[in-house]
Amino acid sequence: MLALAAHALAENKREPKDLWQEPFAEASAWIPCADQRNWDPSGGNNGYIMVTANGGINQQRVAVCNAVVVARLLNSTLVVPKFMYSSVWRDMSQFSDIYQEEHFINYLTPDIRIVKELPEDLQSLDLEAIGSVVTDVDIRKESKPRFYLKNILPILLKNRVVHFIGFGNRLAFDPIPFQLQRLRCRCNFHALQFVPKIQQTGALLLQRLHKHASHPGPLDHYLVGPYTKSNVKEKGVHAGKASRYLALHLRFEIDMVAHSLCEYGGGEEERKVLEAYRAIHFPALALIEKTKRLPSPSVLRSEGLCPLTPEEAVLMLAALGFNRKTHIFVAGANIYGGQPRLAALTSLYPNLVTKEKLLSATELEPFLNFSSQLAALDFIACTAADAFAMTDSGSQLSSLVAGYRTYYGGGRMPTIRPNKRRLAAIFMKNSTIAWKVFEQRVRKAVRQTKHVFERPVARSVYRFPRCKECMCFTE
Repeated sequence: MLALAAHALAENKREPKDLWQEPFAEASAWIPCADQRNWDPSGGNNGYIMVTANGGINQQRVAVCNAVVVARLLNSTLVVPKFMYSSVWRDMSQFSDIYQEEHFINYLTPDIRIVKELPEDLQSLDLEAIGSVVTDVDIRKESKPRFYLKNILPILLKNRVVHFIGFGNRLAFDPIPFQLQRLRCRCNFHALQFVPKIQQTGALLLQRLHKHASHPGPLDHYLVGPYTKSNVKEKGVHAGKASRYLALHLRFEIDMVAHSLCEYGGGEEERKVLEAYRAIHFPALALIEKTKRLPSPSVLRSEGLCPLTPEEAVLMLAALGFNRKTHIFVAGANIYGGQPRLAALTSLYPNLVTKEKLLSATELEPFLNFSSQLAALDFIACTAADAFAMTDSGSQLSSLVAGYRTYYGGGRMPTIRPNKRRLAAIFMKNSTIAWKVFEQRVRKAVRQTKHVFERPVARSVYRFPRCKECMCFTE
């Protein structure tokens, strides 16, 4: 099938008209309005909320926004969140290393009270001993507001402080009061801005992706702030016409591959490597694997539960009609299997780059050993892209990028969300299917995901901000 894709790309056919577009009229009817407020500031009189968020930068971002809402719900003061060190991500970065702390505090002042640390009289308390430590084990996933009012508020009133450890996706999207939902959107889309170091390097990355265009992209201002106009001028470089590029988030790092329980053609050696990784990084999953009968890898794949491989991703792009000259930025460069695994992509699409290729060693040096800060650069490049394609719709980065493009994109920032179950059925027949038929089926499967619709009930406002709480619908 890769050979057929190469042959099709060599013919250099004209790209489909809607390839770089989304349904503009329907999408442009939704405009950002989460910055609108209709309440008085909270005094934060009921005590202090501390949060130590786990996961990578994207899980932490969700945790921060949820913490802001819980603080308002409980009329409490939020201490600037801390980030937990993860054996998977191995990043010591804290909130102020990634986000502008003063902007975060000041922007949300009309909503909640935020402080940088606990008052001195509370710092010496043994929070675990007095029952003020709450972990993810104590809170069900996506708990409703009434859980916090019934179970957390009494602790807060008694001890004056509650510390959420590992706080992540622990607040429901529905039902939740209108203004609290809007606050969650306000935090995500307005209050969290990257620090100047990330913005400046992000601007440099965008400049090179756009081939030193004289005009910034439509979302650049929201991503790199004051560095948009100057765009970090480089010697000997003349501004010209912007180069269009596609961003592809290849969620195919070893943690994703191992957690999926799928197989990727590596045989017994691959199984041993992934089992060993799960034993270290996902012990609970490893235990379930040993003690329970789980679906086979083939069943998981047929159900669309396996991330697309680089080979499948390149087949999807070719079938959609992206021509061989397309400039592609790949996020998530630490691909399981290394560069050999990327060979299928680079052989069919030679204009493929990563941040490591676009930025010099000197420019990348301040971010080395800080995976979250490197992920922020990927976030900027993906969000600003002329088109964005994901390989796993459940990925937090892909979800947050897609939502940001929806919120600020004005109906001009198309996102390709593959239906992995539909694609799996197509890929499983790829040895007997003609390229023309393969192309038609892939385009049909992906085109259906481009429909413009209001956020479904209980789905993430970060991923689907088209709802009355986050965006306003104009006739």
